[in-house]
Amino acid sequence: MDHVEELKEFARLHARGQGMTAGHTARVLARITKDTPGDPDSWAAVWTAEGRVAAARGDLLDACRHYALARFPYHGDADRVRAQRLCVDTFDQWRRDQDGIERLEFDHPDGTVACWAAGLDRHRPLLVVMGGIVSVKEQWAPLLPLLRRLGFAVVVTELPGVGENTFTYGPDSWRTLGFLLDRLADRARVFDTSMLALSFSGHLAVRAAAEDPRIRRVLTVGAPVADFFTDEAWWPRVPGITAQTLRHLTGSEDLDELRDRLPGFALTPKQLRQVRIPVRYVASGRDEIIPDTEQTLLRGTLDDVRFKTFDDVHGSPAHLGATRRWLMAQLLWLRVARREARPTYRTGPGEPNRSRSGGERSSG
Repeated sequence: MDHVEELKEFARLHARGQGMTAGHTARVLARITKDTPGDPDSWAAVWTAEGRVAAARGDLLDACRHYALARFPYHGDADRVRAQRLCVDTFDQWRRDQDGIERLEFDHPDGTVACWAAGLDRHRPLLVVMGGIVSVKEQWAPLLPLLRRLGFAVVVTELPGVGENTFTYGPDSWRTLGFLLDRLADRARVFDTSMLALSFSGHLAVRAAAEDPRIRRVLTVGAPVADFFTDEAWWPRVPGITAQTLRHLTGSEDLDELRDRLPGFALTPKQLRQVRIPVRYVASGRDEIIPDTEQTLLRGTLDDVRFKTFDDVHGSPAHLGATRRWLMAQLLWLRVARREARPTYRTGPGEPNRSRSGGERSSG
């Protein structure tokens, strides 16, 4: 498939996931004929122009959606860098008229993490929301007031290398979650942290949970675990956009160097057996990125894991509403269950482990 056509195929899915109508998306995509920076008919230029139209009519969140697609799949050229900046600045303009949404920025010797936050209070449990390799934090805007009303101190941020996160994505990127919790220690109840971490950030959250007792539950959608990073037979099926985005985020010179680096990301059974918290996982039956053997590994190693499977492609974009409802129901149930039941979250030597949970399955 040619590069522009592959961009269009993925954009249809991401636009749907952000609430754009199929008709509008089709009209925008029909005007795009190339992906050449500086050309008015190119990918970033057309989506950016649509974003400016939305901003001019006062619909700032719709403008953000278009700017997010303009910088898709990553801001690797001047036009996409401009779109990325417009996305952040327009969101900042929108949130200044909202109640209680604030910007946080934390510097580290290896990079900077930027976040949008709501409901921060040292007595509220923390919920960290993070997307995958192409998802910017601005697309989670509608969740901020909702999750605040549900009683959480909520922070939305980005995977290393995505959007405003200037860390380089690597095997140790899970440590950035601990860095973030350290910085939020006086703004939320970080010792009761939930991770709503989608796709590749779900991989980080599971790895961090093996080491950091502050993380009490992980909810994810289509997270890689091990075989995605190591299975030579699977890799040729991975879409070119996914591979090139990973190459960019990891700082690899080419795909050969990326392939050499990827095995270092794989989680081992020993690491997974250290994860003694609830993990809830939405899987896609036709996932073109994540092999279904990841579910088999998680079922065999985690103490408490449940799955919801939809007949869909990666991220289940055609089941966005059902996905959110299931994840929110699981999040709230686990929060209530923790209050009413098990006072400890990890088992020690000689103590019984939690029983493994079976999976749920749906055809959609």
